[in-house]
Amino acid sequence: MAIKVHGPIMSPAVMRVVAALKEKNLEFELVPVNMQNGDHKKEPFITLNPFGQVPAFEDGDLKLFESRAITQYIAHTYADKGNQLLPNDPKKMAIMSVWMEVEAQKFDPVGSKLAYEIAIKPMMGKVTDDAVVAENEEKMGKLLDVYEARLKESKYLGGDCFTLADLHHAPGLHYLSGTKVKSLFDARPHVSAWCADVLARPAWSKTLELNKQ
Repeated sequence: MAIKVHGPIMSPAVMRVVAALKEKNLEFELVPVNMQNGDHKKEPFITLNPFGQVPAFEDGDLKLFESRAITQYIAHTYADKGNQLLPNDPKKMAIMSVWMEVEAQKFDPVGSKLAYEIAIKPMMGKVTDDAVVAENEEKMGKLLDVYEARLKESKYLGGDCFTLADLHHAPGLHYLSGTKVKSLFDARPHVSAWCADVLARPAWSKTLELNKQ
């Protein structure tokens, strides 16, 4: 049975899953969910994800939600397909897991607030809260100092190879790269080079192509 991803492609969490599928060269169906109509809070979607958040994911009789859990399933289940997204060494796997947690617990909350205030609010006709922006720019700067130190040691967060730890950042990097916050990344040479590398991957370009359709 075909793989299905339920949700709008502009959603960062949906993009995260689609990027993993593209890295693995897997065929899938992107099932649209009209969030403006609140379809993510109704049946049949709510059966797939009881929390009413995108994405939801199906692979045969398996149903999953939470984008980072889905990407791990894809990377493990289809390890022999496309690009390898997992280290084969337990210690390197642990390091990758650390940075996956950093992305989810530290990078994403700050990055999401910045993207919402600077990029999304103006599109909705709302006024950006400059105080929230300033507070989170400071947080992001301190966070990127830690990233810069890490990326001085290795090309990618998990080591010398691209892994899920890097892929999970792609949606956030993409949205922030179109805002003034990009200067925080550009000011740190190792972070800047890593961002460029992650966003230049063919699988990410293919993910963005879906956004244009």
